[in-house]
Order: sequence, then C-alpha cells, then structure tokens
Amino acid sequence: MNVILKLEEAAKFVASYWLSLYLGHAWWMFFAWLLAPDLSMIGYVVNTRAGAALYNLTHHQGLALAVLIAGIYFSLPVLILVGIILFGHSAMDRLLGYGLKYPDDFKHTHLGWIEKK
Repeated sequence: MNVILKLEEAAKFVASYWLSLYLGHAWWMFFAWLLAPDLSMIGYVVNTRAGAALYNLTHHQGLALAVLIAGIYFSLPVLILVGIILFGHSAMDRLLGYGLKYPDDFKHTHLGWIEKK
C-alpha cells in the first residue's frame, strides 16, 4: 500500500510540474519556488502547536486547489502558479514521507513518525 501511495504522490508532483510548463512558465520557475512553502516552519519558533498549524495550512492539498481555482476564476496567473507550487510541494513532501504535522512534535505526522535515516 505504501508504494501505491508514493506512486500517487509522484504522479501529483509530475502533473504539477507539467501543468506549470503547459501554462507557459520557464522550466526552472517551478523548481525555483518549490521549497517556498517550507518557510511556514517559522511557526515552530513560537511553539509546536503554532508551527503545526501554519505548516499544515500551507501543506494542505485542499488549500492548494482552492488557490489554484481562485487564480483561474479571477484570471490571476501568479495565483495559479502559487496553487500549482503548493500542490506540487505537498505531493513531494508526502512522497518523501513528510506529512501534515500533529501539534505535539514536528516529527509526528499523519504518515507516522519521521525517523532519522
């Protein structure tokens, strides 16, 4: 099951990148902004509850799709790209085993505990 879920996230990631290319963005633009959603980890400076809330907000695939749809509805290309990047980043994180965070510990995610390799 784990392999199937990772393949699903890989497909989402590739689809996000392909969509950015399809919409006419330079090949490097997607990758240049791909790690920007991780700036949300700044919330952990406050405490784990605030960090998890901010992290989960920016890594929620539903929010990414809402931003994408809002960009399409309002004809705002930058918002469309932000939605694509949020979605692609979220898929990449889940592919690598980083899930949405529980408020008790950064390493406690909806995919299980992040273990040092």
